[in-house]
Amino acid sequence: MTAGPTTYTFISQRLRLNAVDWGNAEAPPLVLVHGGRDHARSWDWTAEALRGDWHVTAMDHRGHGDSEWVSDGNYRAEDMVYDLAQLIHQLGKGPVTLVAHSLGGNVALRYAGIFPDMVRKVVAIEGLGPSPRRAAEMRATPYPQRMAEWIGKKRQAAARTPRKYDSIEAAFARMIAENAYLTPEQARHLTLHGVNRNEDGSFSWKFDPHLNVWPVEDVGDAFIHQTWAAITAPALLLYGKESWASSPARDGRLEHFKTAEVIEFDDAGHWLHHDQFGRFMDTLKAFL
Repeated sequence: MTAGPTTYTFISQRLRLNAVDWGNAEAPPLVLVHGGRDHARSWDWTAEALRGDWHVTAMDHRGHGDSEWVSDGNYRAEDMVYDLAQLIHQLGKGPVTLVAHSLGGNVALRYAGIFPDMVRKVVAIEGLGPSPRRAAEMRATPYPQRMAEWIGKKRQAAARTPRKYDSIEAAFARMIAENAYLTPEQARHLTLHGVNRNEDGSFSWKFDPHLNVWPVEDVGDAFIHQTWAAITAPALLLYGKESWASSPARDGRLEHFKTAEVIEFDDAGHWLHHDQFGRFMDTLKAFL
C-alpha cells in the first residue's frame, strides 16, 4: 500500500469519535461505515482502491476502534445515525456516497432515508438487521422475559473486562477463527488495527464489551420501513450466499425500497467485501 490515511477527532453528543481521511479533498465525498465490533481500518483495501477518484473518509463508531466508549454501555442505532450525520455535517459538502457493512449498513440506510438529499448513492453489505423470520423468533419470547434476560446480560457485561491475549499472534489466531475466508494478510491487518496493547504487555480488542448486548427492541418495524421507503438515492444491497444473513430479495424486505437492487455473492459470507474483494470492487465501481 501507499501512504495511509490521516486521523482526526470529531465530537458527537459529547463523545470524541475517530475518523480517517484518505486525502484527495477536492474529489466527491465517499464515506465508509464499518460493522459491529469492527473498525474504520477494516476498509483500507477499499479506500486504497477508491482514493484516486474519491475523497474517502471512514469513521469508528462509538465504542469501536479509536472512538470513545459510552459511559452507560448502551449503544443504540439512532445515536450512531446521529454520529454519521455529525461526521457528514462536519465534512461540509454533499451529497455523499455511502458504502457500509452490517451495523454500518443499517445506520447508513437510515441516514439515507432521513436525509435523502444528502446521499448520492448508498451501498449496504448485509445491513438490514434481523430478517422477518428471525425477528418473529425473538419476539415469540414475552417482552418481560426478554427484558429480564437483557438486565442479566448487562450485569455480566459490566463485570467483564476485555479479554487479554498474551501475544499479537494469539489475537491473530482468534481473527482467523472468526472468518475462515480471510487471507493471513487480511487477518493480520485487521488484528493490528483492532487491538490495544495493555500496560502489562498483553493485547485486547478495542471495542466495548457492552457491544455484545444490544437493546431488546429497536424502533418499530413500521418506522424502519418508512425510512427505507424514503430513500431516493440508488441503493445497492449486497449479500453473501454463505452468510447467516437473510437476503431481502427472498424475505420480502426489498418491497419497502423504491430504488434498491440486490446482488448475492457466491463463496462469500457476512464479510463479503473481504471474502470476495475483487468481485466486490468490480461491483462497487460499476455501481458508483
